[in-house]
Amino acid sequence: MPAFRLTRAITDAFPDTLIALVTATGLRSHEPWPGTTAALQELEQQLAEGTWQPADETDPRIEAWHTAYRSFGTNPRRIRPSVDALGRRLAKKGTLPRINPAVDSYNAVSVHHSLPAGAFDLDHVTGDVVIRHADGTESFTPLGEPDTVENPKPGEIIYADTNGVLTRHWNHRDAHRTRVTEDSTRVAFVLETLHSARDGHILKSAADELQGLLASHAEQTAVYYLGPAQSRVTV
Repeated sequence: MPAFRLTRAITDAFPDTLIALVTATGLRSHEPWPGTTAALQELEQQLAEGTWQPADETDPRIEAWHTAYRSFGTNPRRIRPSVDALGRRLAKKGTLPRINPAVDSYNAVSVHHSLPAGAFDLDHVTGDVVIRHADGTESFTPLGEPDTVENPKPGEIIYADTNGVLTRHWNHRDAHRTRVTEDSTRVAFVLETLHSARDGHILKSAADELQGLLASHAEQTAVYYLGPAQSRVTV
């Protein structure tokens, strides 16, 4: 089983980082997921009624990611953190995209709690997943662009396994190779905060919510936490 690991350089630079890893095995994405459907519809209805709106860059949870992106040389208004981009899309269109039940689940949880989220099909991960600074030699194929190859900038924060980059700009975009499809049965979902002292309770609520959406459609689910105090977790 793969391990997820934060390098010392990342925990030194972002000492209040906490990452929730929600794992699911035996996922069944070809069946209806009424809980996820309801969660999406509730958010969209609240937005339409004006009783809720997704957080924007003035929210401390989003602002923290903008500051982090600038620290490693990424312009967060051009290349936005995933939760920021997703929230802006929801605010503009009034609906969230429907990809497949597993992806839809973490999208709903992400915008609900204003935390970046992503996922990796573990059957396409090679070796351990390390959250580290890029050296610039790594290769990345963006989600939905299987014929494109990019090289992260040196110093950019990435998720990487032994075969390449799984996310660029920390959480801006996932790789095509490890994308979650309806056929994915073994998946690690990721939720992140840079301020666990302030927002750790939000992260834990989000992880519990996501696990609840997954549990009825998986053989087994679990939640792990990755941070400076425990910088390596085997899932």
